[in-house]
Parts: sequence; structure tokens; C-alpha cells
Amino acid sequence: MFRWKYPLILLGGIGISNVGAWVYLIALNLIILNETGSPLAIALLYILRPMATICSNAWAGSVIDRVNTRLLMIGLDVFRAICIALIPFLPSLIYIYILAFIINMGSAIFQPTSMVYMTKLIPEKDRQRFNALRSFINSCGSLIGPAIAGILFWMGTPYTAIHMNAVALFCSALIIMMLPNVDLRLQETEKQRFTWDLIKNDFRVVVNFSKDNTYVTKIYLLFIGTTIFMSAIDSLEAAFAKEVLSISDTHYGFILSVFGTGIILGSIINSVFSKQLAVNLLIGIGTIFTSIGYIVYYSSSDFFSAALGVFLIGFAVTFANTGYLTFYQNHVPVKIMGRFESIFSVLEAGFIVTLTILIGLAAELTSIRPVGLIGSFTFFLLGLLALKAVLGEKRQEYFKKGASSLNS
Repeated sequence: MFRWKYPLILLGGIGISNVGAWVYLIALNLIILNETGSPLAIALLYILRPMATICSNAWAGSVIDRVNTRLLMIGLDVFRAICIALIPFLPSLIYIYILAFIINMGSAIFQPTSMVYMTKLIPEKDRQRFNALRSFINSCGSLIGPAIAGILFWMGTPYTAIHMNAVALFCSALIIMMLPNVDLRLQETEKQRFTWDLIKNDFRVVVNFSKDNTYVTKIYLLFIGTTIFMSAIDSLEAAFAKEVLSISDTHYGFILSVFGTGIILGSIINSVFSKQLAVNLLIGIGTIFTSIGYIVYYSSSDFFSAALGVFLIGFAVTFANTGYLTFYQNHVPVKIMGRFESIFSVLEAGFIVTLTILIGLAAELTSIRPVGLIGSFTFFLLGLLALKAVLGEKRQEYFKKGASSLNS
């Protein structure tokens, strides 16, 4: 149990930060809506995140792989906390958007930084269970966060919730300070100057690794594809429930709770049976059944069939995510992981923005159900590709225990 001391502390920090992120998102939505009354103004908030990723992560990986990741995580938490605390004092909406963009840039850099730190902290044999527990913590945050936001709105205003999120990020920084330093290799990189040539050379390093490890890159691209499809198809989810199925706000809230329940149940099964569940099956079957969940949802005609679809999505995606993340941590060398994830996240963000806009326009020009179904069936084809990729006999050595290439 002692070896789980620091992982559990890290999970606690992730949990607090995740709950705070939900409170911040809901509060900011309400602030923008109260100021403008425009759904388009809200939609711009969701475009800011991938745009911030494109602007920050093209160069962020070069920094992440050359600094102390623990100190960088602490600095990013404190920086974001200060920025969020300033939001209630801004004089106009344009400043809120600018600051939200800067906060999203900090969050975009924090993601690969935390992944590098987690990979260094968690032994290979514990990663699959840790990833399952992390999914469980995040799903609890998606249920608890909106509830806490509601209580804070009842007690005060959305600005009260904004300040609470700033406090949550400060608490997260304090928790990360309790964790050990895992970066013992920085002497060889600390004297390197951060220049444009360095960034270009780092890009070549990632490209060369991708060419030399085509199978690892292929699986990671399938992971990116899963994220892109889910983000784009999810953009229609609320409109489908409200406009096509005519579901009330109360029933829609239940549907979100069913989704969270699916994630929690899937995460518990993943963590309890982590030693029995093969990573390749988690990837293949998890991706397939996630896409089937979307097909069920966009084929539904009432509340109960829609609830079944979202439960299946939540339940299956935990298996897929746990499998993909474990494979990624085991086969991308930790010394280039920051650059690898950052560069590919720019590609991912670009496709998310493009596909989300295309799906939104298609739904506007035609109707929501057929567009949702076409997207879901295309996602299903991606799931078939994932299943084929992970079940080939020649590739089974990548999924055996102890097959990590992290130290190479």
C-alpha cells in the first residue's frame, strides 16, 4: 500500500482540480450568457480551448521535456488560479475572452506536463489501475462539480463559484508540492537555450520517432481519432436531446447522471480487474462499444433508449481510455513524451475545430439525427480499425506485461 501513497495524493489533486474545472466552466457559461443572452457567445468559449492548444502546444513540449515537471505543474496551477480570480474584476466581455484563452493555454500545457510526471511517478505494473482510478476520479468530478456549482449559485453568484475554482487550483498546487521530484535527468538539458532552431529540431525528433515506431504512432493516432469523433459528435448531443427527443431539462439532467454512472461503473471494473483485463482488448472493444453507444443514442426515440446509449458511451469509453493511455505510457519514451503529446495535440485540436464546425453546419442545413448517425457510424469504422490493429498476432508483444519501451 505504501507504493500507492504518492499516486493517491496525486489522484486527490486531480480530483480537486477536476471539480474546480467543472465549477469554473459552468460559472463562466452563466456569466457570458447573462452578459449577452447569445448561444453563439457560449459556443465561442468551446472553440477557445482547441485554439489555445494550437497556439501553445506547438512549442510547449520543448519546455516540458527540459524543466522540472513538478515545479511546472505547481506554477501552472498558481498562474491559472490568479487569472481565474481576476475574472470578476474585468470591465468588459472581451477581456473575459482574452483571459479565458490564456487560462486555456495554461490548461493545454498542464495536460502533457502532468502526463509526463505521472508516467515517471507510477511504475509500469501500476499504470493500468492508476489510469482506471483517474478515470473514476474525473467522472466523479463531472457529477460533483455541477452539484457544487449549483450550491454556490444558490448561496451567491457565478462569481462566487469562480473564486472557489481559484481556491481549488491553489489547493491542487499545495497537494502537488507534497509529491516527490521525479526529474533527475535535467543536467543534460538545463543549459540548452530555448530557440526556434531548438523547436524545429524537437519536431524532427518526434517525426523520426514516429517513423521508427509506426505501430505505436498508429495506435496513438487511433486514440486521437477517438477523441476527435467524441468531441465533434458530442457537440450535437444536447440539441438532439432537447429538439429531436423533446426531453425536459429535468430528464436531460438525468441523462447526464446516467452517463456519469456509466463512467463510474466502468472505472470501478477497470481498477478492480486491472490485472485480468488485457490492454489490447480494452482499446479494441472499448472503442467499438463507445461508437455503438453513439449509434444507440442517435437512433433513440425516447428518454429510455437515449439513456441506454449514453450509459454505454460512458461505460465503454473508460475501457478505451485506460487501454490507450496505458499503451501510450508504456511505449513512448518519457524523455520525449512532452514533445510527442504536445505536437500531436495541435493536430488533434485542429481536427476537433474543423470537424465540429462541419458537423454543426451539416446539422444546421439538414437535421440533427442523420448527421449524428453518419458521424457515429464513421466512428464505428474507426473502432473496427482499432480492433483489427490490436488483435494482429504479430503485434501481441506490444501488449505483454513488461513490454515497456519507456527507458529506451
